[in-house]
Amino acid sequence: MEDLLESTVDLAELEDQALTILTNPALLEGFRYLAGPPISLDDLKTLADTNSLSLRALERNPELVQRLVEAIRAGLDRRRFPWVAEGREPTPAEREAAVLASAALVATQRAATSRRMEGKRGQEERVRQALIAQGLREIEIPRRVISTPSHAPRRGEFCLEVELGNRKADLVVGLWDGRIMPIECKVSNSSTNSVKRLNNDAAVKATVWRGDFGALQVVPAAVLSGVYKLHNLEDAQRRGLTIYWAHRLSDLMQWIAGTRTP
Repeated sequence: MEDLLESTVDLAELEDQALTILTNPALLEGFRYLAGPPISLDDLKTLADTNSLSLRALERNPELVQRLVEAIRAGLDRRRFPWVAEGREPTPAEREAAVLASAALVATQRAATSRRMEGKRGQEERVRQALIAQGLREIEIPRRVISTPSHAPRRGEFCLEVELGNRKADLVVGLWDGRIMPIECKVSNSSTNSVKRLNNDAAVKATVWRGDFGALQVVPAAVLSGVYKLHNLEDAQRRGLTIYWAHRLSDLMQWIAGTRTP
């Protein structure tokens, strides 16, 4: 945050330095944390109606740069940066307090992200072990890409972390009846985050996979742990995503076993 305040003269020249900020990862992180609460990179793209923050995209579209700045200004944390709304320079105490508070926010978010990723990796490993115990065989997919059903794991096989079509899947299982089951592992620390983890990611993937590979050939599933809003769970199910809970993996294993032909 210190570098961001210096490069923008305590945010007075935010618009003038926007292109430099948006193309510098460190400054971009500070830029997102100007808002209260901070805006994630994905949410910032959504607010600015863009899929890319690349230098080329920003240079070719000055209006995009302006939308990004406006999105941050609209959500600016006025308690941390009171001088901006008042149109004056900050006092030394205000500036120091803003830097310290922003640093604390960044550290807290990084810790939360680290815990979530550790939880997700642990969840993937538990699913992996359950599949092996169920009698499925783990395989490696060449180049970790499944572009057609013929490239997918065969009956009774599974693989980890591959591109299924144009979307990454945490695991892909070859069901005993010949269908494909991509499995997403999601950990949500709050009901607010559940929208991003479940509806804006796993459910979107389910829709894409069913469209690309055929609704009768693909059974998208998600293994969840944490906190989710009921209506978000229902929405994901309506969009073709089958939901299982991490503390009841036996339900998933029982369903997979049921696809075996007697």
